[in-house]
Amino acid sequence: MALAQPKAWQQVLTQAWLHKGALAWSLWPISRLYGALTQLRQYFYKIGWSRTERMPVPVIVVGNVIAGGSGKTPVVMALVRHLQSRGIRVGVISRGHGRIAQDCREVTPDSAVGDVGDEPALIQRTTLAPVFVAARRVEAALRLLASYPDTQVLVCDDGLQHLALHRDLEICVFDDRGVGNGFLLPAGPLRESWPRPVDWVLHTGTQPAFAGFTAQRTLSARAISEDGHTTELADLQGNVSQKPLLAVAAIAKPDDFFAMLRAQGLQFTQTLALPDHYSFDSWIRNDYEGYQVICTEKDATKLWQHQPDALAVPLVLTLQPELLCQLDARLSGLLPPL
Repeated sequence: MALAQPKAWQQVLTQAWLHKGALAWSLWPISRLYGALTQLRQYFYKIGWSRTERMPVPVIVVGNVIAGGSGKTPVVMALVRHLQSRGIRVGVISRGHGRIAQDCREVTPDSAVGDVGDEPALIQRTTLAPVFVAARRVEAALRLLASYPDTQVLVCDDGLQHLALHRDLEICVFDDRGVGNGFLLPAGPLRESWPRPVDWVLHTGTQPAFAGFTAQRTLSARAISEDGHTTELADLQGNVSQKPLLAVAAIAKPDDFFAMLRAQGLQFTQTLALPDHYSFDSWIRNDYEGYQVICTEKDATKLWQHQPDALAVPLVLTLQPELLCQLDARLSGLLPPL
């Protein structure tokens, strides 16, 4: 079976973004133009030529300034669970990266992942919070609040550069790349210049490049099947009756997932790394009939349609208590008295 692999030029560009080498410098003039256009857009919002809309409830944006996945969605899920544990009614809005549909819609358990996006589908399934997707986050926010008028807080998955939506609090997420070579797109990974004002910087990697809070990332000791049944990871290894393991990941850093599984003691006959947000439409179940397929939770939202016996291993992300205390304190000043 020929599944789409990450394109060679994408891999070359990603490596170029880590250093100020020849390729990065050759793209630097274009990045200067990109930076000028970005500043001009920001200026239009500052002087009111472009409109920023404020919501009637506090909005927390979890985003980043670098291109590619940095672990925002697990942070959103951890944040939503924390707010829910405090009894706060929270909703989530997102663009729904990679989805086919262009309208504004609610994410439900029956939503086709292609219509809402894999990350919104995962957020809804794991948190049970109301989730709406739209290219204009303002539209998603207004629809969510109209459908769930008791919502007290909105969390926006991505959208740090979506200036049409007013935000009350911002969390900027970084992985081990930091700011890369420090250049703007396309010479570097930056969507906008850094540093820029945010409320909190959060590092999801193991080697933070600069000061900020950190998040601990581990894999669950249990895998989940499509029907919700759990299997201990330890039971997947060493049992001669078990099928050989095939680890699949269509995320920004698939090797990180494979390494975390190995740290749990699993050994694979094969690993398969696919492009981030891969649709799995070309997946043919019979090609891997002899394997036990194991994947990320995000990939499972799409893969289960083609491989119902695949097992998903959830990522467990833990936020520092000090960060949560600071967020609670700031949020208490924004919420109306109970």
